[in-house]
Amino acid sequence: MPASALQPLVIIPTYNEARNIEAILLQVLHLPEGFSVLVVDDGSPDGTADLVSVLQKEYPERIFLIERVGKQGLGTAYRTGFQFALERHFDCICEMDADFSHNPADLSRLVEAVWTDQCDLAIGSRYIGGIRIINWPLIRLIISYGASIYTRIITRMPIKDATAGFKCFSRKVLENINLERVKSNGYSFQIEMHYRTWQAGYRIKEVPVIFTERSEGLSKMSKAIMREAALKVWELRIRAMIGKL
Repeated sequence: MPASALQPLVIIPTYNEARNIEAILLQVLHLPEGFSVLVVDDGSPDGTADLVSVLQKEYPERIFLIERVGKQGLGTAYRTGFQFALERHFDCICEMDADFSHNPADLSRLVEAVWTDQCDLAIGSRYIGGIRIINWPLIRLIISYGASIYTRIITRMPIKDATAGFKCFSRKVLENINLERVKSNGYSFQIEMHYRTWQAGYRIKEVPVIFTERSEGLSKMSKAIMREAALKVWELRIRAMIGKL
């Protein structure tokens, strides 16, 4: 099917991203693939949603906004976005952060991998073909890289960047995974989605990207999020072994 006949959507969860949101939206909208964007905002007190609403008036057919009350978490934001995408018949559904740690231009390569039937899930990988991270302190790099190794050992997934949050799903993956069973709500959500996609037999491809640490705003990473991810891999593996995934 030609690219012009396909409809790609980028889901961007936000909380206090007023410094970045306008610029990231405009860069995505100017990509040649004709992306639409859904912002899922968790009641940002800095006015993130208000800025999105202003841009919506210029791009009413391409910018969508869901405003939620309070911080409800990354996983629920993406599940809300996935349901929105399926109801509106988008063909490729992407995940991306709002803080420019993911380069919007790389969306083109992720979507192309799905459009040309190279895979059903294209992951923007920081660790395929070497380490591709800019401006991270050494300790964070060690923790992140170690977490991916830990996840691969326990789950046996052949994915080098198991916690990656930059990716593109083919619609059929989200249609056939029972999203109601996805309960993770921190960064373990990314691991769970990768694992369920792999367990369902879909093809996964890692596309090398450069990850740049955010220059505006604060990171959402916490010790609680890391603990959740560390325990979730065991839960997923055990559930798969007993047929309860």
